[in-house]
Amino acid sequence: MSFRWSFGRRRASAPPIDRATIAHLDDFVTSRRGVEAFLEPQTTMARPSLLLVAADGEWTRRSIESPAWGRQFAGRHALPLYDAAVVGYPQRMRDFNARQKGRRVAE
Repeated sequence: MSFRWSFGRRRASAPPIDRATIAHLDDFVTSRRGVEAFLEPQTTMARPSLLLVAADGEWTRRSIESPAWGRQFAGRHALPLYDAAVVGYPQRMRDFNARQKGRRVAE
């Protein structure tokens, strides 16, 4: 059994994002007001992701190929962009989740 060091080697590039994902993100931005973008870093288990949060707290998250792609997407739509690992998640998102959870219990 041989052991290989991978220091300095480039990782294989992530596959490009499919059209359905791009269409979903575009639709979310254009159909809601006050949308902000949050970049979530890559982990050992997941690719980097882009979280979009509307003014009312509604949100969507999708995996993206790289943080650079997320910055380009936010720039193309003139969205404020934040690093989720630095600033955290907005309170309105947590409030939205609590309201949704309350609706499911009441039904």
